[in-house]
Amino acid sequence: MDRQVECITRDGGFTLTFFAMASPCEVLIDTLDKRLAMLIGQKVAAEAWRIEDKYSRYQTTSVCGQLNTNAGTRCPIDEETYLLLQFAEQCYQLSDGLFDITSGVLRRAWHFDCSDNIPTEQQIAKWLPLVGWQRVSFDRHGFTMAKNMEIDFGGIGKEYAVDKAMDIVQSIIKQQTEAVMPVLINFGGDLAVNGPRNSDQAWQVGVEHPSLTEQSVMMVSIRYGAIATSGDANRYLLKNGVRYSHVLDVKTGWPVKNPPKSITVAAPKCIQAGLLATLALLRGSQASEYLSEQEIKHWVID
Repeated sequence: MDRQVECITRDGGFTLTFFAMASPCEVLIDTLDKRLAMLIGQKVAAEAWRIEDKYSRYQTTSVCGQLNTNAGTRCPIDEETYLLLQFAEQCYQLSDGLFDITSGVLRRAWHFDCSDNIPTEQQIAKWLPLVGWQRVSFDRHGFTMAKNMEIDFGGIGKEYAVDKAMDIVQSIIKQQTEAVMPVLINFGGDLAVNGPRNSDQAWQVGVEHPSLTEQSVMMVSIRYGAIATSGDANRYLLKNGVRYSHVLDVKTGWPVKNPPKSITVAAPKCIQAGLLATLALLRGSQASEYLSEQEIKHWVID
């Protein structure tokens, strides 16, 4: 798909749209300065594409692709990659091993295309031994994992990109104007705002309801911070009336049992919101209880 940014005029500002990380993306800017709006939109898109190119598991030339291709040997890494791996380590520890970026190899057995194609026990058993963050080692200069293992930054990449893009937006606004300029960045449903809209109005955000029988939207208000949503609206399998979520238990290789269909979490940063939403899903039927214990704003759709 062509990497282009489109600008749409709306009441009170502009909406810049583009496609990145397999998702429709948009930047809403409440300003009448089209030049500035285009600058911000293009910079945000460029950052999204940079992160996609650098960490996509689908590109053999990406950091992720190179680390996977050279599994079994020590590979040099830069500071950004080191910090992302550190965050992945924190996710692993906080989840008691359930959040594991080496689990992407299980996609070779599971294909969540809304069909009824459930893998066999033998197919899952073939790849499960290659899952295990405890077999990874890294420092600021290098990364090593066992031969044939893979990593996948997909569980944190999009939310990370939202936060990095918002940092760029804040820097541009500071350089260009002293006035308050409300901005919302939305990468496929994971989003952040830099503050309320004019007159202290909240942004109104639609969250998709992953119903099996109908599609509806839940409206969420946000003035500060970020929102991330995890669920199986578009990634699941269905066989004999049983719905299989794309969220896998890395200890068994099978989908987590009885998770909510969707979880939306609000947090100061998008990567924090995404982590909490995913950690909740990994707890299956105990997701709501887990989120209540965190004392954070959240919405759960069972």
